[in-house]
Amino acid sequence: MSEKFDVVIIGGGPGGYVAAIRAGQLGLKTACIESRGSLGGVCLNIGCIPSKALLQSSEKYEEASHSFAAHGIKLNGIGLDLPTMMARKDKVVTDLTKGVEFLFRKNKVTWIKGKARITAPGKIAVALTDGGSQDVEATSIIVATGSDIVPLPGVEIDEKQIVSSTGALSLAKVPEHFVVIGGGYIGLEMGSVWRRLGSKVTVVEFLDRITPGMDGETGKQLQRVLTKSGFEFKLGTKVVGATKNKKGVTLQLEPATGGERSELTADVVLVAIGRRPYTDGLGLQEIGVALDNRQRVVVDSGYQTNIPGIYAIGDVIPGPMLAHKAEDEGAVLAEILAGQKPHVNYDAIPAVIYTWPEVASVGKTEEELKTAGIAYKAGKFPFTANDRARANGDTEGFVKILADATTDRVLGVHIIGPDAGTMIAEATMAMEYGASAEDIARTTHAHPTLNESMKEAALAVEGHPLHI
Repeated sequence: MSEKFDVVIIGGGPGGYVAAIRAGQLGLKTACIESRGSLGGVCLNIGCIPSKALLQSSEKYEEASHSFAAHGIKLNGIGLDLPTMMARKDKVVTDLTKGVEFLFRKNKVTWIKGKARITAPGKIAVALTDGGSQDVEATSIIVATGSDIVPLPGVEIDEKQIVSSTGALSLAKVPEHFVVIGGGYIGLEMGSVWRRLGSKVTVVEFLDRITPGMDGETGKQLQRVLTKSGFEFKLGTKVVGATKNKKGVTLQLEPATGGERSELTADVVLVAIGRRPYTDGLGLQEIGVALDNRQRVVVDSGYQTNIPGIYAIGDVIPGPMLAHKAEDEGAVLAEILAGQKPHVNYDAIPAVIYTWPEVASVGKTEEELKTAGIAYKAGKFPFTANDRARANGDTEGFVKILADATTDRVLGVHIIGPDAGTMIAEATMAMEYGASAEDIARTTHAHPTLNESMKEAALAVEGHPLHI
């Protein structure tokens, strides 16, 4: 006999586990099918969380090695204990994934360990991890299987010499030369970890700029800062092949526009050219669920597919592949299934790159506003003029606010600087409530804080910042 549920979520990542928890809170009989040995998906296990743990540890190592002396702190015999650093990262992951298990128990969510395949509307066959199979029925099925790495033809990943982000999180030693293929946020973050720990880092990017899609001025500033910290960039360059031997990897390169080939040798190569929706083996096409030309699941405004009772959220549907976007969709969909009428404001979803300085943005870029023909005003304030940034010794970067030229409504905010990922929350809240630049400018900000730069940038929209 099949066990019957109100809601069954396929995938235990940020979108899936949040949908499950919220559905459980709302009194729906809920199950989550996840084949991984722990909950949390890519984000908690091999993505957001372990990478941030290593970024934090590597930043402390770099501060101790290069920055403490300026604060009058003298250290002798600084050394790197990489196994301990990795063990700390693993413990952070374990603690958080166990926390999700606790929340499942607290909210009466059933975790079915196995791989799911939808056999018909409302019916799922599960190949159980421990062997055997189980049939499950559900009034509503939510596909929340996330995304997988995009492979690069001619560059085969072995997770030892040529690695994905997963392998880059668990290297046994610091590479002498670490090459990143792809100038997006994953590559830049992992490059930052290993550069701080002693690697020479080279980024090879097909386009003529890093972080495509980011506000252009902010992206250029990020590249300048990273270059100053030791990164090397090969832009407009295509990787056409790779050969491995005991000494390392040799990449074959050529200009993106065509031309003479060259070679680049490395100890370890990270392939980070993007991610793709993970929909393999779910039975979606067999039962007629519509996919677009990028193999993303097509859904309506309520996240329902063309097959009634089957829904999808997160990385498998259009939109930014961000954990917090998936989480919000999961919570909102659970509430919709419970009869509520929530929504996600897709114009106010922040994005962060956790390099140092950090980069954060929400809303439109200048390039997008120009393309759309929207008249806007820009206000910018540098951290060099912020008292707290000066006291902290972190003065790289700026805050930029873009506001409608007629209404003054905030259309976009872009920050490169210390704790930008935290600061962007203020801008996101402002945009959620339709604030004007003047609203931010007239809001009292505590002194001395980094967030005063937000206030000053808002003042600069009208051309009268106080401290420059």
